[in-house]
Amino acid sequence: MAGELTAYQIRITGIVQGVGFRPFVYRLAQQYHLKGWVLNSSAGVVIEAEGDRDELQEFAHIMVESPPPLAVIRNCELKAIEPRGFEEFSIRHSESEADKAVMISPDIAICEDCKREVMDASDRRRGYPFTNCTNCGPRFTIIKDVPYDRAQTTMAPFPMCRECRQEYENPLHRRFHAQPNACPVCGPYTTLVDRQGREVKEKVVTLLKQGYIVAVKGLGAFHLAADAASADAVKNLRQRKHRNAKPFAVMARDLQVADRYCLINDIERKWLTSPQAPIVILERKDDSWLPDELIHPGISTLGVMLPYTPLHYLLFDDELELLLMTSANISDEPLIINNQEAMEKLSEVADFFLLHNREIFNPCDDSVMRVTPLLTPQLLRRARGFVPLGIELPVKTRPVLALGGEMKSTFCMTRDGEAFLSQHWGDLSHYHNYCKFLDAIPRFKKMLDVEPEVIAHDLHPNYQTTRWAREQTGIKQVAVQHHYAHLAAAMVDNGLTGEVLGVICDGTGWGTDSAVWGFEILQGDYHSFQRLGHLGYVPLPGGDLTIRRPYRMALVYLLQAWGEEGLELAERYLPALGREEKQVVWMQVNKGLQVVPTSSCGRLFDAVAALLGVCSLNRYEGQAAIELEAIADRSVGGYYDYELERQDGQWLLNVFPMWHGLAADLQQGQPVETMAGKFHNTLVEMITGVLKRVRDETGLNRVVLSGGVFHNQILLLRLVQRLLETEFIPYHHQQVPPGDGGISLGQAVIASEVEL
Repeated sequence: MAGELTAYQIRITGIVQGVGFRPFVYRLAQQYHLKGWVLNSSAGVVIEAEGDRDELQEFAHIMVESPPPLAVIRNCELKAIEPRGFEEFSIRHSESEADKAVMISPDIAICEDCKREVMDASDRRRGYPFTNCTNCGPRFTIIKDVPYDRAQTTMAPFPMCRECRQEYENPLHRRFHAQPNACPVCGPYTTLVDRQGREVKEKVVTLLKQGYIVAVKGLGAFHLAADAASADAVKNLRQRKHRNAKPFAVMARDLQVADRYCLINDIERKWLTSPQAPIVILERKDDSWLPDELIHPGISTLGVMLPYTPLHYLLFDDELELLLMTSANISDEPLIINNQEAMEKLSEVADFFLLHNREIFNPCDDSVMRVTPLLTPQLLRRARGFVPLGIELPVKTRPVLALGGEMKSTFCMTRDGEAFLSQHWGDLSHYHNYCKFLDAIPRFKKMLDVEPEVIAHDLHPNYQTTRWAREQTGIKQVAVQHHYAHLAAAMVDNGLTGEVLGVICDGTGWGTDSAVWGFEILQGDYHSFQRLGHLGYVPLPGGDLTIRRPYRMALVYLLQAWGEEGLELAERYLPALGREEKQVVWMQVNKGLQVVPTSSCGRLFDAVAALLGVCSLNRYEGQAAIELEAIADRSVGGYYDYELERQDGQWLLNVFPMWHGLAADLQQGQPVETMAGKFHNTLVEMITGVLKRVRDETGLNRVVLSGGVFHNQILLLRLVQRLLETEFIPYHHQQVPPGDGGISLGQAVIASEVEL
């Protein structure tokens, strides 16, 4: 006996467009004998369905509990309505609504079905580099507006052929309403040319195996590709790109190839093969025959990704299995996304160019992550595969635009209970990066249909973002202290509310006292914060010059610990420090000329790395700290002396006793690896010691860890272990980077809490 006829209107928001949600609903409706319709709107997905009450309720339950694998449901509103007597269930055309609550999907790595078609000699898409379906392919990089329809993407210039149209219109096909659907007959195509723009007949694989460098237009930007096994090719690319030491990432043909070069655990394996397909930082195997000192000098890790588009798979064959694959931008300039621009800017870098004629609308770099020893994900760069996925907020916020910092910059917009971080923009002190950053803000506003009520920016008066914010009229501006933003970002990352303690360790952040902060013990929530302690100040002479030359920072610590006697130690242990420069730094420190006080943890790492002879020059950001971590003996138990001093109501972390210990070990000829290990242990013991004291004072037991220094896996693991041993509850980042790429998230929530 048929049950009672019931009808529901269902509205679903989240990532429900471009992920096969409507055909999923259609098939589910057929299964449960329902009538009605489903459509995409700029607010999400809207469904009207009627049928047997029990079957309708089961339909709604399964739709929410077991959606397509790439769908993310944020909200589902179900309302009973009067049955309308529909004769069938249909998929209707998209509608635009005033409220754009839809979320755009990130770009998605090629699925197994599409991969099989590309490799199948009998398939009509054999070797086609733009093969995709509703389960994979470009999304964010090609979309211009919502709702997500082909006409509003960069696929609009490519009308579908008859066969593609049939797939697109068949609700039972996996390409039903796959907006980038295409084939060799009707879709975009690639062209291989030389530096003069002349078409080349050779296969790109052949050129790569011959040692040539090829600029490849990918999903979100151009890459430079070269045979990773060829020392000459890697050396040429380093020289031509003016990238002296920064590690390169590689793309492995498949997981089995990656296994041959790196140690990969199950969680790392899962991320490598995930729809996000990020670069994953892995431990390299010792028996690798790669030119390691050219690919990743000074460290034992290797950034590895797998091919995430059909085009990438076509760069390999049975002989070529590992490609060096790096962003094609020059000297920290923006990503290159335009064919003509690539030909002009890379004319002296690439030998050949693999171009295509599909526009990249939203540039997006590869995401970079690692799996920590705690077996949690840690992002170094949040971009392709993750952007513009929203992050759920533990508090409801007003619409805010948060501008982030200066380096590793991202901006963030909030809408209702979610935060949407932009892709990575690099260093905004480079004018062209700054321009791209500003270009993207109105695009996000349009995509999210958000008009911010508040602009949040860093406290630093000379950041480009601060200057831009202050030029805006008719909108409230909120300056947020850098390390407070780190604390709030870590809280959001872990869904925390209420007061917490924070250990914030990084390189540079403008303090409320105009000093350069960077090793801070904070107490705070989303409304306010207090500084409870910090690393004792030392002078920072010459600013950026000293940041680039760690031996100068080592001299500063020697002078602070020994006075004029530190000059003799510098003579012995800092060979890169010339006599004239030594005298200049000595005079600056002595007379306070061109110096600001700093509590930077990054500068402490620099100084120790230089003293131990590990790294005297930072040829890329964080090099000294990265190489100090790489050389440290992780089995070492002891630590150096330190002191915790009370001054003006705050705890000062005094590391000068450690410097005496380091000097003694150097004089006794202790292995550098041992001293580097003890240095890490000292920081762990010192942080734990000061936190125990502030816990006694505040009663707070939850501790968030943030700042770029927590990319250091030794420090992160050992500190979390010690905090757990001493009955703290530690939290660390998993959704946004601990470095400056995540601070826009913290700024946004803090600014939303300010009374206007």
